[in-house]
Amino acid sequence: MPRRHIRVTGVPLADAFTALRTELGVPSDFPPEVLAEAAGTPPPKAYDDATDLPLFTIDPPTSMDLDQAMHLSRRGTGYRVRYAIADVAAFVVPGSALDAETHRRVMTLYFPDSRVPLHPPVLGEGAASLLPDQVRPAALWTIDLDADGRTVAADVRRALVRSRAKLDYEGVQRAINSGTAEEPLLLLREIGEARERLEAERGGISLRVPEQEIVERDGTYELTYRAGVPADGWNAQISLLTGMAAADLMLAYGTGVLRTLPAAPDGAVGRLRRTAHALHIDWPHHVSYAALVRSLDPREPRHAAFLQECTTLLRGAGYTVFRDGVLPAITTHAAVAAPYTHCTAPLRRLVDRYTSEICLAVSEGKAVPEWVLAAFEALPREMSEGGRLAAKAERACVDIVEAALLKDRVGEVFEGCVVEVEEHRQPDVGTVQLESPAVIGRIDGEGLVLGERLRVRVVRSDPGTSAGVAKVRFAPA
Repeated sequence: MPRRHIRVTGVPLADAFTALRTELGVPSDFPPEVLAEAAGTPPPKAYDDATDLPLFTIDPPTSMDLDQAMHLSRRGTGYRVRYAIADVAAFVVPGSALDAETHRRVMTLYFPDSRVPLHPPVLGEGAASLLPDQVRPAALWTIDLDADGRTVAADVRRALVRSRAKLDYEGVQRAINSGTAEEPLLLLREIGEARERLEAERGGISLRVPEQEIVERDGTYELTYRAGVPADGWNAQISLLTGMAAADLMLAYGTGVLRTLPAAPDGAVGRLRRTAHALHIDWPHHVSYAALVRSLDPREPRHAAFLQECTTLLRGAGYTVFRDGVLPAITTHAAVAAPYTHCTAPLRRLVDRYTSEICLAVSEGKAVPEWVLAAFEALPREMSEGGRLAAKAERACVDIVEAALLKDRVGEVFEGCVVEVEEHRQPDVGTVQLESPAVIGRIDGEGLVLGERLRVRVVRSDPGTSAGVAKVRFAPA
């Protein structure tokens, strides 16, 4: 699921981010015993040899923690997707110090100036990463699709793999657009577009949330957006396809961990309708929320602001465990519009190691390992707490950057709209989304109306206050 991305260029905020990490209790260095275990030799396991498969990875250019590699081919009138996922369980011994540390960290945390990894770099960016021209253990999925992109068969096995190329999104897009891409890469577009059509058919939603970029020019801050290229979405569809296949496999077996999200309440969608109206986004009543989202251009500031608000509908997502054939009441993820699980990012997210192990056991006709089942009771809570910390860090980083953007513009007036009102407060307290720049801040005033357009004055913009304290404050102009 998408998150708000932040990139800070030339903005001297390192001290603020360092203080934030300290305040939130974000782990820093790995203990010596954890580093020693991460650098050790993994215990031997039986693997198929798939090193002849010409896999490739698609990630940001600077990424070294490469979780997934793929190969795409035609199969009759349909397609075959081979998707290799880093086999982190091959390196992490259950009950070890390294295992305990991953349960303490839960997921990789991203800050504008650094990242706090789930695994020591020697493992997450080295021995377990699907780096090019390196033989690596993996959970290798084989997913066969029909001509429309629907899954007809899915299987996963342990295999040794070797990626041939480390690609990035912009480079992939250029190669496809120019016609110089080889067939496996051209099929990324073909399969990706087919899966996007199926997503629309079942009512699923992929939010194309733009990357928020703060740039310092001539002593002032400017806010811009970087919208992802289509290849970002096609690549995400392969990951979604695998997560859906894994969920189906676990549901058929009767034991697993799902990523679930109930349908959004009517009130939440109604609030978005008022926000859309305030931002001059046409949303006819006969057009569904999913259809509207697909029509938006994240490069347009008003659309970008609305897409950021759309992420509020994803806040109810959680992790649901089940076993022994007793299925949970909710098995689907409302944004995916199908059963779904996290399984494609084990280097960056704890739960993926467990879902991969379940799927491997089911495919191999073996019992799910006891160490996996033993984690079921605590795993949803751990993931939820880790997710809350990641969200809090993300929100605080956005607050710091937005406050830096406006710190020299206190007293200036901007056009905005009210996107939230806290009832039963005197005076009214609400949240305002500026149309441009796309900054969110608190506002005090009388008679605030949700969705109302109004002119607001910046009365405070302090990038140095604590996490959870509003850094940008507005008042009606």
